Amino acid sequence: MPETHEVIIIGSGPAGLTAALYTARANLSPLLLEGEPSSTSDQPGGQLMLTTDVENYPGFPDGIMGPELMVNFRAQAHRFGVQIETVKATRVDLSERPFKIWVGDPEAPEPTYQGHCLIVSTGAQSLMLNLDREIELVGHGLSTCATCDGFFFRDQEIAVVGGGDSAIEEATFLTRFASKVSIIHRRDTLRASKIMQKRAFDNPKIEFIWDTVVTEYLGEDSISGLRLRNVRTDESYDLPVTGVFIAIGHRPNTDVFSGQLEMKDNGYLVTQPDCSRTNIEGVFACGDVQDDVYRQAVTAAGSGCMAALDAERWLESQHS
Repeated sequence: MPETHEVIIIGSGPAGLTAALYTARANLSPLLLEGEPSSTSDQPGGQLMLTTDVENYPGFPDGIMGPELMVNFRAQAHRFGVQIETVKATRVDLSERPFKIWVGDPEAPEPTYQGHCLIVSTGAQSLMLNLDREIELVGHGLSTCATCDGFFFRDQEIAVVGGGDSAIEEATFLTRFASKVSIIHRRDTLRASKIMQKRAFDNPKIEFIWDTVVTEYLGEDSISGLRLRNVRTDESYDLPVTGVFIAIGHRPNTDVFSGQLEMKDNGYLVTQPDCSRTNIEGVFACGDVQDDVYRQAVTAAGSGCMAALDAERWLESQHS
């Protein structure tokens, strides 16, 4: 028989661990499925495990390393009795309560766990270029978040890869710090909105490199440049920069909920206004899996708190 829990939380970034902390303090004995270290998505600790210095999380005036911050999150949740399992949910059945969750073989006849209430916090992953040494260079000149890391590139020449609204917004923001921002785009026109394009074209710190892709990161321990290739001429050359921001999009980790939870066209979960409720009663969502706007650790943690309080109140209504 599967284990049955009052609350099950899937995902262990700032949102999931905050939800776990709050539900544990409400004596709901939550089970948290934190993901698997070998997984390319839904990894334990979320994207902060790939982040070096975090200087914009409140309460740490000198900053803190991303992995250290998530270890602290996890330890605090553990202190209040959260049951944490290092496994990845491979299948869910939300057609009736208790909700059923499989780990391991998704075709197994019996689920591994059952939960009366489910909090989804599986996060999202930045789309990358899939070049050699990409992951190890994150935090060493390579970033996916201008708001998080732009401050570290004051008076430096850097690059942004992409051509949509996110890329143009990141590049424009980075001109507050960098001396020059090169936008590298594989086409000769932008996908960004006209107003965003105009801001970038009018910014003297921004230069466009059209019809070009990045083929290699240069530098040993940190970024010292990019090897580029013009897709029209096939010419290759090097661009000296000390930082590169990948802004080609994000992908929410929602595959396991496909066909059950309502999603936007971009795959992010839909939650009701001003709360964390999804289209299925008793299922709540928080963090980057439902946030395609802010995508910050502090907003994820805040929404984790919301989901926990919403879940607690919903469970009380079921028992009354």
